Amino acid sequence: MTLSSPASPATPSVRIAIYDMDKTITHAPTWTPFLLHTARRGGSPWRLALVPFAGVAALGYVGKLISRGRLKYVMQRMLLGKRMSAADERRAADAFADRVLRDGVFASARTQIEADRAAGYRLVMATASYRFYVEAIARRLDFDAVIGTESLRDGDGVLLAGIEGENCYGPAKLRMIEAWMDREGIAREDAHVRFYSDHVSDAPTFNWADEPFAVNAHGPLRLLATAKGWPMPDWER
Repeated sequence: MTLSSPASPATPSVRIAIYDMDKTITHAPTWTPFLLHTARRGGSPWRLALVPFAGVAALGYVGKLISRGRLKYVMQRMLLGKRMSAADERRAADAFADRVLRDGVFASARTQIEADRAAGYRLVMATASYRFYVEAIARRLDFDAVIGTESLRDGDGVLLAGIEGENCYGPAKLRMIEAWMDREGIAREDAHVRFYSDHVSDAPTFNWADEPFAVNAHGPLRLLATAKGWPMPDWER
């Protein structure tokens, strides 16, 4: 079931539908599957032997011993190496995006994306995942823009392990959305914003949006959405 646009006496000049990606549009998180898929296909399958060590780093994050950004660096360094050429980056992103689009996207997410596009919304993906591989997924879903975690690059633009700037997560995601709107010349008062996410870490953006949708809500997000009266569409069915 898709969502109808609300009637408004003063129609904003810009309609924007912002979607989180992992477990909102996709069935599962994508970062670790991307790393494993690329390591298997990229000529360095020996790196899969390092997976247990990456698991130790993940436990460190769960125990609050390392940051989410540091965890991303460690996993990328182990499974992809220190650097990745532009050609390898494109091949890896396209191959993984093809895999995700085959059977990894919720049918109801596709339906809602199409409905928002038909209603005149600009489609924006805002995700904590790295933009360098998310763009290939977003392109296949006909999104207009991607806001994601940026990667370190050398002077020649070669992809390095590590984050450039902020991890696009929690309050940082809202800051990055607002920065994107500034670059696009879109004033907040001139925009009507829908926001879809499955995770309570996106509470700042939920509260900022005109229409927040707690998609596939579980645990803390379900409690928050119930208290706030936000719709909770279930795209997992």
